[in-house]
Amino acid sequence: MPRLFFSDTVGAHALLREAVRLAWGWEDLPRLDRGDRGKPWFPERPERHFNLSHSGPYALCALGDAPVGADVEQVRPRRPFLPEKALSPEEFAWFQTLGGRWEDFYTLWTLKEAKVKCLGSGLDRPAREIAVPLLSPGGTGTLEGLTFTSYAGPGWRAALCSPGGTALLEAFPLS
Repeated sequence: MPRLFFSDTVGAHALLREAVRLAWGWEDLPRLDRGDRGKPWFPERPERHFNLSHSGPYALCALGDAPVGADVEQVRPRRPFLPEKALSPEEFAWFQTLGGRWEDFYTLWTLKEAKVKCLGSGLDRPAREIAVPLLSPGGTGTLEGLTFTSYAGPGWRAALCSPGGTALLEAFPLS
């Protein structure tokens, strides 16, 4: 089951070192490598999976026994056309129904990023073609055999994606 670690005081790699120590008892971080599409992994420990994200002062680390994807974004205004370009028509309608706030855009965006990071595909197609469940922060849902969880705090949004019905085991703030 995935475990999620969050910090607003340390960087992503420092968070990864602390997360694997706490969750798996590893004193040293194994060698990191990247797959064909850039997803990081531990070549000497392929049965252990992780994913990192950082934005502004925020860092997020997901660990699991199966592939995981995690994304955190600092909420900030962007170009006004971005939501309509990046969201599917259904997602854009949902976004508008909620008031068209940047917080709601980032809720959907982090779900999309977490999905492609879990799958290891990267943004290999337009973002509007990457389907995700319409979740409010704190919500969990499933789509296409994946489980998604959305998170929020003042000034940030985050998401976790994992295969099957695997829900989040634990979340650890490491601030």
